[in-house]
Amino acid sequence: MKLTQTRIPDVVIVEPAVFADERGWFMETFNEPRFHAGLRELGLPTPRAFVQDNHSCSKAGVLRGLHYQLPPNPQGKLVRVTQGAAYDVAVDIRVGSPTFGQWVGVELSAENRRQLWIPEGFAHGFLSLADDTHFLYKTTDVYARDCERSLHWQDPAIGIDWPLAGLNGGVAIVAPKDAQAVTLAQARERAATELPVWAPFAV
Repeated sequence: MKLTQTRIPDVVIVEPAVFADERGWFMETFNEPRFHAGLRELGLPTPRAFVQDNHSCSKAGVLRGLHYQLPPNPQGKLVRVTQGAAYDVAVDIRVGSPTFGQWVGVELSAENRRQLWIPEGFAHGFLSLADDTHFLYKTTDVYARDCERSLHWQDPAIGIDWPLAGLNGGVAIVAPKDAQAVTLAQARERAATELPVWAPFAV
């Protein structure tokens, strides 16, 4: 297992070792002791235990996000693609963080077998780059509808460069709730009343 920090150091690319021969291949997709040891070697905290696994399937051009959950149910996510490909994005929403409001994007695919670790305190979304893309992720907390929030995927203050060219005529396919999501600035205003003491991370 190889862990590589992105330009937002807390977001980490995870590359499992793949063992291949004439029969096919094998890889260990998750090993908690090795994952925690790798994070510690990078000087990063280890996450809470993963308690839920999710699996979605999307056609090319589908964009899901940018999603996060408020305390007391924030979610860290370890994400991967088992079929197709996706452009995966994390946005730092931790007030006081030196990378607050910044984003990082990584292509995940069945071919490159990469995973992305996105800790609590980040909004997350992805763009499906191929039909029948299967996206799997582990979370450090369960889904909590009352804590679920979304940032708008086109917020100019964040400025994500989504690779939409050639996908569905360059138009993202989004759910109504994502199309109506708020900007980062609006989310911060709402958080002031929803969570007057939201630390150490808050939009």
